[in-house]
Amino acid sequence: AVCWVPCRNGGSCVFPNRCSCPPGWTGAACETDVDECARRGHGCGQLCANTAGSYRCSCRAGFSLAADGRTCGRAEPQPDPSSEMKEEMKDLKARVEALEQKLQSLLAPFHNLMPSAPDDVGTDPVSRLSHSLQQLDRIDSLSEQISFLEERLETCKCPGKG
Repeated sequence: AVCWVPCRNGGSCVFPNRCSCPPGWTGAACETDVDECARRGHGCGQLCANTAGSYRCSCRAGFSLAADGRTCGRAEPQPDPSSEMKEEMKDLKARVEALEQKLQSLLAPFHNLMPSAPDDVGTDPVSRLSHSLQQLDRIDSLSEQISFLEERLETCKCPGKG
């Protein structure tokens, strides 16, 4: 068979001037795309997008395309990274508080030996150790900084989140 107008898009000449078109194409020379989405038989569960010679299914927000490429199911909720960070911050704060309590109980005997910090710490090891350990205010400061970071984290907007 001879076709005066060559068959396009993968079509083949089967009779004189008559093309056999592959799925997704129509017309005398297979030049016209078939809009599969305009037909009811496309099989997409929610949304259908026509493409050259074919079509593609997609889903509305909150749904995801199943493995069959046609049906849609409820999308699994994605974990919120900020909630994971909040949990980590709470865990760290609890650990700091537990360490503070342990340190206070360990320091109790030293506080009895030297109840107040001297103006000039002597060279004997007990007074130096006692003075060093009385710096628990620094631990309190760290605990307050963790609390401040937690508060800031609650107002944080993660990229890609609304």
